[in-house]
Amino acid sequence: MDEDTDTRKINSSFLRDHNYATEADIISTVEFNHTGELLATGDKGGRVVVFQREQESKNQPQRRGEYNVYSTFQSHEPEFDYLKSLEIEEKINKIRWLPQQNAAYFLLSTNDKTVKLWKISERDKRPEGYNLKDDEGRFRDPTTITALRVPVLRPMDLMVEAVPRRVFCNAHTYHINSISVNSDYETYMSTDDLRINLWNLEITNRSFNIVDIKPANMEELTEVITAAEFHPNHCNTFVYSSSKGSIRLCDMRASALCDNHSKFFEEPEDPSNRSFFSEIISSVSDVKFSHSGRYLMTRDYLTVKVWDLNMESKPLETYLVHDYLRSKLCSLYENDCIFDKFECVWNGSDSVIMTGSYNNFFRMFDRNTKRDVTLEASRENSKPRAVLKPRKVCVGGKRRKDEISVDSLDFSKKILHTAWHPSENIIAVAATNNLYIFQDKVN
Repeated sequence: MDEDTDTRKINSSFLRDHNYATEADIISTVEFNHTGELLATGDKGGRVVVFQREQESKNQPQRRGEYNVYSTFQSHEPEFDYLKSLEIEEKINKIRWLPQQNAAYFLLSTNDKTVKLWKISERDKRPEGYNLKDDEGRFRDPTTITALRVPVLRPMDLMVEAVPRRVFCNAHTYHINSISVNSDYETYMSTDDLRINLWNLEITNRSFNIVDIKPANMEELTEVITAAEFHPNHCNTFVYSSSKGSIRLCDMRASALCDNHSKFFEEPEDPSNRSFFSEIISSVSDVKFSHSGRYLMTRDYLTVKVWDLNMESKPLETYLVHDYLRSKLCSLYENDCIFDKFECVWNGSDSVIMTGSYNNFFRMFDRNTKRDVTLEASRENSKPRAVLKPRKVCVGGKRRKDEISVDSLDFSKKILHTAWHPSENIIAVAATNNLYIFQDKVN
């Protein structure tokens, strides 16, 4: 994010052909694993695509960093709840990786109702020479077996297989909006509009309800839970955000049911800015702990805020993502865009934050220099190794040559999901049905 910010090179993009793109192809979540060697995307069709980073080759050092498809599998299928006469979409809402313990990789994926634990592993050998079966797998006639054979492992073409190891279901009345793996790597939580459940990764038939904000009378309902995340280092601490713009920090050591928070973060609204849309745009769509665990980042419709865990009264930093839309809230309400849920991410050192906007723009804010940049992920300017030019939006008045008018922004093109490599300046940006991977300019 110094002078060379604008020289992010596009490194590879997973572009599906626009002519064949369907609603099912729209990417609904993006997530790097803990090493950054793998990148997973989930889409509305219930598929998970895992990309693997190419190893650096001596004769082509510039290829280091390219991500190619490693495994594709159908994670969820559409279902029907006969008791409630409701269709359950197959859309993948969130993917979370577990830290790698052995040669296999594990990830959690969830749709509205069911969380699945997947194991992704490689096979490059197969056993041959069984006694009771022939090479095709058919049982041999016992009378023809005259000698005892020792099966041997023979090399075969590398095969990557994804197998569901656990299915966690029947625990949520409402739609699951987030999952988060605990730092003890034994438990995780799943969150819906009114409740948060804590699961053991080994046990699928029961979970513990740790937050329940459902009122006795549903007519008294004033807010819903929008996102939740565990602290990166303290396994007893987690936060959840609400549609009222507040964030609650809870400590599981205090009580089994964490309905009473230990810290409450909320910025009082400026009365001069109050409008019909105030409550809608103050809803927090994403909350993320910094890698250090010291800060919280929250995203609402127009801003990203950074909070210090030791200061509840007001955010430490506030960044305006697209303040030029403040005058357009009425039309954004009419076309339902005002309900879009943008995510936000930290870079590996917690010094830069990134979040999406409309017109396939995404924004980066450098917390140290206070500089920010708007970049665009689109097919037109994304030839491999092309340098991204910063974009500017002009509001009224005279428009410069390289600026785009706020009235000509395309609200159907939006970047809701982004991910940042845990240790390097590599970012993944989902623009509708396309995945773009950018990296810092490599000299």
